[in-house]
Parts: sequence; structure tokens; C-alpha cells
Amino acid sequence: MGTLNINHELDDQIFNTINPLDPEEFRRQGHKIVNFLADYYQNIEQYPVCSQVNLGYLQKIVPNSAPNNPESLEKILKDVERNIIPGLTHWQSPNFFAYFPSSGSTAGFLGEMLSVGFNVVGFNWISSPAATELESIVMDWFGKMLNLPNCFLFASGGGGVLQGTTCEAMLCTIVATRDQMLRKISRENFGKLVVYASDQTHFSLKKAAHIAGIDPGNFRVIPTTKASEYTLCPKSLRLAILNDLKEGNVPLFLCATIGTTSTTSVDPLRSLCETAKEFGIWVHVDAAYAGSACICPEFQVFLDGVENANSFSLNAHKWFFSTLDCCCLWVKDPSALTNALSTNPECLRNKATELNQVIDYKDWQIALSRRFRALKLWLVLRSYGVTNLRNLIRSHVNMAKHFEGLIAMDKRFEIFVPRKFAMVCFRISPLVLSQVSTKFDDEKEVNMFNTRLVESINSCGKLYLTHGVVGRTYIIRFAIGASLTHYRHVDIAWKVIQDHANALLNQGYV
Repeated sequence: MGTLNINHELDDQIFNTINPLDPEEFRRQGHKIVNFLADYYQNIEQYPVCSQVNLGYLQKIVPNSAPNNPESLEKILKDVERNIIPGLTHWQSPNFFAYFPSSGSTAGFLGEMLSVGFNVVGFNWISSPAATELESIVMDWFGKMLNLPNCFLFASGGGGVLQGTTCEAMLCTIVATRDQMLRKISRENFGKLVVYASDQTHFSLKKAAHIAGIDPGNFRVIPTTKASEYTLCPKSLRLAILNDLKEGNVPLFLCATIGTTSTTSVDPLRSLCETAKEFGIWVHVDAAYAGSACICPEFQVFLDGVENANSFSLNAHKWFFSTLDCCCLWVKDPSALTNALSTNPECLRNKATELNQVIDYKDWQIALSRRFRALKLWLVLRSYGVTNLRNLIRSHVNMAKHFEGLIAMDKRFEIFVPRKFAMVCFRISPLVLSQVSTKFDDEKEVNMFNTRLVESINSCGKLYLTHGVVGRTYIIRFAIGASLTHYRHVDIAWKVIQDHANALLNQGYV
């Protein structure tokens, strides 16, 4: 008994020395973190947008083992400012025009703070009823904003779930239709399953198909052309399907895209779905980037035919002011997911689940544990409202139109494909370059010049651009969507682009 008392006293001493979750210390340190981040955003334009550090820089300045004794938050934040921030590429910078946006917001950050603060593990309804019920509510809210057909909403037998990323959403849907099909044709024919995509489909589909066990030789990549604005041709899809049937293969899954990565092209959804339906193929619509724009009625034309798809996803962490990660997936038939992904161990048994009265989201995803992602989406929707969210997206589209106008006034540049959303694809015109030097009659030399231009721009730190390659042509992507970006940033960026183009031409690179 005396030994037990001694242990209790030692434990009390430890907790008096350090309590990992002391409310008052949390309040004090939390205020410091919020102030630190507020200062960061206030001064974000002073940093190079793309990190300028060398490979392995951090290993040289951080100790090679963890500290034995506690260090103060003040000291840690000084190290963040001195050592971590220089190694960041500043995705929230108003001068970030690379990749696709990861648009942050106060509501998104605070929703994330609430989610992390509660730190619930909402794998099933009983583990945190509010986490499950709020998720189903906000997914129906969002679906209605997009004007998705009722068949994707809970009231009509469909439903939505928050995944981490598009790759997870694709993997879940491939696994769902894979198991549906194998129940019909038996697992002996697993190796005959075929997945279809275009050469513009996001590469995460190939990864998802690989994880799902699809034979890499049965991943069909259908070429696109500039004449069709790099969209997937239904006739080409049909030919690929017929050829597979002739070879004894089993067409399984098609991914159509609304807003491709390289050019934001939009596949002809209605005709693709009609072709797929004829052959019993699951159609997933990947609208990771551009789906958010479809809350605006003028962009909902791009959803024409979605009622014939089986699943639809978008990333709210791209262009909907919700922090990473927040991928929204809707399905017509949730049982396709739950039949493939359900786990029912004894330790998770409860009356609500056994009576089929509730949604257990663990059975809608790959992982068992899950975060309370719905909170941040709920805060974004409530804090800004549908009208303001639409206007924010429209403001980015209008800035992209403005950038197009700037390009049009400089005949050395050309817009490579028509703009559809808030990204402009352009390059130095081959015609102009060929007038400077005959070597630019070679497309490879044109590509190299534009490559050098992007490298030069990014190395200066004033803005950050990324590129795409379509049909062997190197193009420069200018994606507007950072929450802090305004017209003046677009104007400054264009001036930087022009200055670097002038410098390359004048340096005799040609």
C-alpha cells in the first residue's frame, strides 16, 4: 500500500510539472499561435513565394535528436520563424499562381481549430453523433448548392462523405464497382477488369487503380487533341471499349473530368455517360478543382449529364476556402461503398448500427479512423453564405479574364486554350520566336524557351508559376484562387512575366 501511495505522489508531481492539456496554458499558448499566424498573413508578401532553400538545409540547423527537457513555445516559434518559414512555399500568398489554389479562410482555419480541439474519432455514429450527422447535413447542403440531382442526396437514397483527397475518393469508388462486378463475373476474372481515362485525367486515378489491384496493362489512356480542347472523345471511348470486349476484357470504370489539371478542360459528360451506361461502366466525375465554381449557376452547364454518373467529387480545400484536407464525394448508391468497405468487429457493435438506423462513415472510406472535417465546411458555409461564396469565386474568374486581356495586348504571348474558369494557359508565341531565330522552328526549342522563362520567374521569388505539357507542348499555367489575391497582384505578376521575357530575349538566349 505504501508503494502505491509513493507512485501516486510521483505521478502527481509529474502532472504538477507538466500537464499536456491544461486549459489555461492552452488559452495562453493558443493566443500566441493565433497572433503568430495573423502576423504571418499580414507580412506574407515579404517572403519569396517559392522557397529558395537548398536541399537538406534543415538537417544542418536542427539538432539530431529530440530534447530531453521542455522548451518554451516562445523559443519554438522563434525557430519556426528562423528555420521553418524560409523552407515554406507560401500557398496562401497573393502572388501564388501555381498548381491549383489551396484557398484558406478565417472560417476554414477556425473550423479546423474546433475540429482539432475536440479531437474526436468519428468512425461510427455512436463514437460522436454530431460528427456523423453534421457531415450528412453539410454534404446535402453543398449538393443542393451545386444543383446536383436528388439521386446524390440522402433524402433520395444517395449521399455524400468527406474524404481526405481525390485519390481516396477514386480508390473508394473503384473498389466499390470492382466488388460489384466481381460478384457478377467471379474473382477468377479479376485480371480482365479495365479502367478508362484520357491523357488529361489526373494521375491519381492511375495510382488508385493500381492500389485497387487493376492490372496496369488494363489501364486505358485515350489520347485527346487540341482540336477538341483536350477533352475525352466519346467515339474514342467507344472504340476502346469495343476493342476490350473483343479481347475478352471487362470494362469497369470511367473517370470523366470537369476542369483538367493542365488546361481545365471539361469532358462531355452527357455523351460519355450514355456510352458508359450502354456497357454497364461506373462513371466517376472528378471535379476536384472546378467543381466549386459550379455553385454559380452560370457554371452548372458543365454538370450537364451528371445525373447519369455514379459518383461525383470535388476538393473543397482547393477553391472553396476550406483547409486541406476536405474532398467531397457524392454517390448514388451508398451500398456500393458499404458492401465493399464495411468492417464490423465486436468492439464497434452498438444498437444504432445493428438496427441500420445510422450512417457509419468508417464504411464509406478506406481508413477506419476519421476526422471531424464537417466542422470547417459548416463554418465556411455559415460564415460567408452562398451569395458571398459565389461572388468570391466570380472575383477570381474576373481576375483571370483581366489577365487574359493583359496577354492579348502583348503580341509576343499567346493563349494556348480557351479559359473556362480562373486559370489561363499561355506561352511565348512560337511565331514571334521564329522571327527572332530560325532555331525556334523546332517545337522543342520553343518549349525550352518557355521552360527557361518559368524557371527565371520562380527563382526571383516574386511569384510562383507552374507548367503543363499537352500534346508535347509546354504551356505556362496562371491559376488565380488564393484568398488574398487582388487585381494589383495580377498586374504586378504580369509585369514580372514581361520583364523576365524581355531579359531572356535581350540576354541573347535566342
